[in-house]
This record gives sequence, C-alpha cells and structure tokens, in this order.
Amino acid sequence: MKKIKFFLIGLIPGLIIVFFVLNAKGASCSGYLPNSRVIAETLSKDFEYSENFKNEMNALKIDEKFLKDSIITLGKIDFDRSHAQKKPCPDYVITSPEKNPVYEITFEKCEEKAVLRSLKKFK
Repeated sequence: MKKIKFFLIGLIPGLIIVFFVLNAKGASCSGYLPNSRVIAETLSKDFEYSENFKNEMNALKIDEKFLKDSIITLGKIDFDRSHAQKKPCPDYVITSPEKNPVYEITFEKCEEKAVLRSLKKFK
C-alpha cells in the first residue's frame, strides 16, 4: 500500500505538468489517425473546384470559409468508397458532419492541390 501511495504522489503531479506543457505548445494526438491526416493534408493544399462543384456551392449558398472550417474539418473520410492508393492523385469521399451526415464531397488530393469534384446535400 505504501508503494502505491508513493507511485500516485509522483504520477499525479507528473501528469499535470505534462498536460500543461503539451497544452501550452499546442500539441495534439488527434493527427495520427488516417482520417485526421487526410483532412489536414487536404486543408493545407490549394483548392481547385470543378464546374459542377462551383454550381452546387452557389445553389446551396456555401462559401469557401464554411466549406473548409465546417464541412471538411468536421467530416469523416469514407475509406470504403475512396481510392487512397490511386496514383498520382488519390480520390476520397468525405461525409460531414461525422454523425448524421448532411454533406458529401468527392475530391482528389494531388501533390500540389486538392481538386473538389462533387458536393451533395442530404435531406
């Protein structure tokens, strides 16, 4: 019992210190999963829109800021319907938000740019 007390006396302050140090540096563990990596890489690229995508954006009254900040950031990649190994530009299907999807976007993630092909709204 004495060993457990000493262990906890060191563990609890250590966790608090690590939490504050990592939080101050803005570190996050969320970027390691495939969904997070694809979304982060896509958002870091220049966007190119197909005519179909532009028309849907206008019809749904969606601007680029809402597209990036809400739809793509809160989305989930559907890897079953995506072709992640396709060369040179893999294509992906993203549904957003993750629970009860409202939007679906199909896009290609190339080396220099992300080409958004189609946008659909459910409901």
